Amino acid sequence: MRLIDAEHHYLQRIGWLRAAVLGANDGIVSTASLVLGVAASGVATHTVLVAGVAGLVAGSMSMAAGEYVSVSSQSDTEASDRERERVELQINPALELEELVQIYVKRGLDRPLAEQVAKQLTAKDALGAHLRDELGLHDGNGAQPVQAALTSAATFAFGALLPVLMMAFSPRAYLNVVLPVGSLAALGFIGALSARTGGSKIYIATARVMFWGAFAMALTYVAGKLFGAAA
Repeated sequence: MRLIDAEHHYLQRIGWLRAAVLGANDGIVSTASLVLGVAASGVATHTVLVAGVAGLVAGSMSMAAGEYVSVSSQSDTEASDRERERVELQINPALELEELVQIYVKRGLDRPLAEQVAKQLTAKDALGAHLRDELGLHDGNGAQPVQAALTSAATFAFGALLPVLMMAFSPRAYLNVVLPVGSLAALGFIGALSARTGGSKIYIATARVMFWGAFAMALTYVAGKLFGAAA
C-alpha cells in the first residue's frame, strides 16, 4: 500500500506544467523578438527599453486573461457534463449501469465480470465511476482557471524579464548578438527542464523551442530593419 500511495505520474503535473512552459517560452520569445525588432529599426536605446518593459507588462496580463478565460471555459464544460451525468443517473440508473458494462466489455472484460465491476463501482460511487470511465474526468486533472492564469502571468513575466535585463545591461553595439544568444540559451534550458519534469525526451523539447524562438526573432528583426529603412 505504501508503494502504491507513493507512486506519481507525469500526467498529474500537466495543468501547471503546460501553463508554466507556455508562459516562460512566450515571455522570452515575444519580448526578445520585440526588442530586436524595435532595435533594428534604429530608434534610441531608451525607446527600445521602454518597448521591452511595456511588452513584459502587457504580455503578462494578456497571458493571465487568456489562460483564465480558456481554462474557465473548460471548467464550465466539465461542470456541465458532471451535472448532466448526475441527472441521467437519477432518471435512468439501469441504462447508465449498462453503459458502464459496455465500456468495460470494450476494454477486454467478459460480460459477467464487466457487470460485476460496474455494479460494485456504481454501489460505491456511481457518479465518480461514470465521470472517470465514460468521460475521462479525474479529480487530479480538472481545469483550474486561477492556477493557470497566475502560473502563466508569473512565468511570462520571468521569461520576459531575461531579454529586458540583457538589453538594459548590454552595449547597444553587441545587442544583436547578446540578446539572441542569451534568449536561445534560456529557451534551451526551459525546454530541457520542462522535458525532464514531464518525462519526455530532452533533446527533442530543447530543439523544438530553440528552433521556433530563433525563427521568431529572425523574422521580427528583418521586419524592424525593413520598416526602419522605410522610415
